[in-house]
Amino acid sequence: MQLVVARIGRAHGIKGEVTVEVRTDEPELRLGPGAVLLTDPAATGPLTIATGRVHSGRLLLRFEGVTDRTGAEALRNTLLIAEIDPEELPEEEDEYYDHQLMDLDVVTEDGVEVGRITEISHLPSQDLFIVERPDGSEVMIPFVQEIVTEIDLEEQRAIIDPPPGLIDDRAEIASARDSADSGDSADSADSGDES
Repeated sequence: MQLVVARIGRAHGIKGEVTVEVRTDEPELRLGPGAVLLTDPAATGPLTIATGRVHSGRLLLRFEGVTDRTGAEALRNTLLIAEIDPEELPEEEDEYYDHQLMDLDVVTEDGVEVGRITEISHLPSQDLFIVERPDGSEVMIPFVQEIVTEIDLEEQRAIIDPPPGLIDDRAEIASARDSADSGDSADSADSGDES
């Protein structure tokens, strides 16, 4: 099974190093020196990592055969792909590989069907489940413990406790009603003062 582990950013310096956007929770395992990675586009690779280091909070890699800025810049936006055993599990108990989460049914804690995970978006602040609803529309659900309360791989489902407004429009309806109610009570209070 293939797993996207990073995306190459811009060149760094003049000796062939590149910045990378890490897309794995195990960079030391997947992006260490000697690792051979497939690429997208495929014609760019495979690439073998020669060196890696952290500079100003960013991971910098240099690949075998890439020795200057021009060669490094030519790799920009290339996806790095690791070949992994589909039975392999992450080291941490509450971590999952994307392929384990794809196509899971998403249901609320009270059993209401929300949809099916069709994509996982990795953002700098958090990951998002892109969920296709039964009507074909999509909803984005932050993959955070407060919202995604359980991942049940045996039952092939993700159980969520969404705040109002995440998967429906209850938040707008409630706030509109609250403002109307508060306006009515203010009017009645004013009329009471005049009498």
